[in-house]
Amino acid sequence: MIPAVLPTYNRAPMSFVSGEGSWLVEADGRRFLDLGAGIAVNVLGHANPALVSALTTQAGALWHTSNLYQIPQQQALAEKLVEHTFADTCFFTNSGTEACELAVKMARKYWTEKGQPERHVILAFTGSFHGRSAAGIAAAGSEKMTRGFGPLLPGFRHLPFGDHDALTEAMKSPDVAAVILEPVQGEGGIVPVPDQCLKGLRDLCDQTGALLIFDEVQCGMGRTGKLFAHEWAGVSPDIMMVAKGIGGGFPLGALLATEDAAIGMTAGTHGSTYGGNPLACAVGNAVMDIVATDDFLAEVNRKAALFRQGLEGLVASHPDVFDFVRGSGLMLGLKCKMPNTDVLAAAYGQELCVIPAADNVLRLLPALNITDDDIREALIRLDRTAAALVPA
Repeated sequence: MIPAVLPTYNRAPMSFVSGEGSWLVEADGRRFLDLGAGIAVNVLGHANPALVSALTTQAGALWHTSNLYQIPQQQALAEKLVEHTFADTCFFTNSGTEACELAVKMARKYWTEKGQPERHVILAFTGSFHGRSAAGIAAAGSEKMTRGFGPLLPGFRHLPFGDHDALTEAMKSPDVAAVILEPVQGEGGIVPVPDQCLKGLRDLCDQTGALLIFDEVQCGMGRTGKLFAHEWAGVSPDIMMVAKGIGGGFPLGALLATEDAAIGMTAGTHGSTYGGNPLACAVGNAVMDIVATDDFLAEVNRKAALFRQGLEGLVASHPDVFDFVRGSGLMLGLKCKMPNTDVLAAAYGQELCVIPAADNVLRLLPALNITDDDIREALIRLDRTAAALVPA
């Protein structure tokens, strides 16, 4: 008999009932150190007082009106995002998947408005992840996500990740509308795109007129030590997808764009019932007020260096378990030598939450305000995890 909850997840056998900071409490009372943060969502940890206050204050005033009317909290958040990014305008969604859908629509509508509707193809890369909607799985293109869901949404062309020659050749095609890329692949195994490659991609888009779409759903909102990961390369996209950390745990996403890229998105071309509602935007404003500051981002970088140094030592101490560390900021991946599912199970045994990814990697995506003491405790528990996997 099928369970009441559609069985699309392989859930771990834990049920968390409360959380505080970087800690989760299981129903049986055990305390787990959380290095997953809800898959890079809880950027300020669990039950952060500033976010709790923002949400409860707004909940006591007004929950929902819809986008038929002005929403002051939404306007305030849009202005903050425009102030701190390349963007001139924002559309608010409930998730990164919805932001992806709009990114695809916006890129294609752009070329229709320019009188070139034949430019509809979006170039994407192997190893990518852009959500699980029809557009998202078509953009990623992997058999794991697309098998059984055909016919797929047309108009995507997939290139080998890191193949500069293939990209240069593909960009010559007159039907290319845009390129979509994660500056740091998350689900693909914490794989950063080198700065010079992002700069080269920006140059190619400028030369051909193609729009550049960055998917910063997982790597954005301070995760890499900049507000958005592409800032390290000194380049800007035309369109950017944001979600996860922007709501600090409350469902919220956004699509940011330049005025030019958004030229086709006029009244009636897109909409959302819940997107940008007062509750979500009240929390989003509170997140931005904390995360989008130089002092906070400096602390992310300091903590990232502390954690990275400890992880390098961990790899050196357990060469039979771990291969290397990669990533940026507090978006780190431990490449495993033994199956990452075995390492994950052992980590659960040490009351430690980490997240598996492709390429036999374990993702470490802690709250951005994780304490130094919790970082040290995480390293201790990871050391015990590795020791439990290798007989003495």
